[in-house]
Amino acid sequence: MDMDITVPDEVPVMTLPQVVFFPQSLLPLHIFEPRYRQMLSDVLGSDRLFAVAKLASGSAAAPGAFEPPHRIASIGIVRACQENTDGTSNLLLQGLCRVEVRAIVDEHPYRRIRIRALSSAPPADPAANIRRRDVVARLIALKQKFGVLPGELAEFLKTVDDPETFIDLAAFTVCDSPDLKQRMLETLDVGARLDLLRRRLRREVQLLRLQHRLQGELSDDQIETN
Repeated sequence: MDMDITVPDEVPVMTLPQVVFFPQSLLPLHIFEPRYRQMLSDVLGSDRLFAVAKLASGSAAAPGAFEPPHRIASIGIVRACQENTDGTSNLLLQGLCRVEVRAIVDEHPYRRIRIRALSSAPPADPAANIRRRDVVARLIALKQKFGVLPGELAEFLKTVDDPETFIDLAAFTVCDSPDLKQRMLETLDVGARLDLLRRRLRREVQLLRLQHRLQGELSDDQIETN
């Protein structure tokens, strides 16, 4: 974690469905529920820190649990906040680090959790991670050529040299599977994270190439006539 910010032992948390928050990423949020309005007011008056955890479902959720969070989440700092006339707020949360959710310590007026900061495992072969990063960057560029990713996103990711920062930003912005995102968030080995996204992107590029060959020169709204 590059920022000189002390991670506290306890933080407020938002538990959200289908949202996986990563270190270094920028997450826009619209705050409208009364509990989260109170939470935002409190964090703006203190350290501006809170966590975002994906809502666990299926086997990950204990029977009868209220909004069960996944065990691994991320904390972030409020970088910008605008309060609206109706009492709601729009904010931008910047990811700081992964955390393990060790316990829920309070539910009122909003949820607070006890956490432990997590760091990525030191790479056994830093050069191998750089090669993995380059492969993933090329796959992102290939996917962008099919028009399914914004060109400026692919260009920005090309400028991120550090493999750990690159994979967290790429996972947050490029991957459209919340379950795979959560798996990458929980994977502390940077090389393994890069490999997870590489395999996903390779399958997606192969499918896009096949679709392009089958579609030929027809536009999307004419594909059924091909």
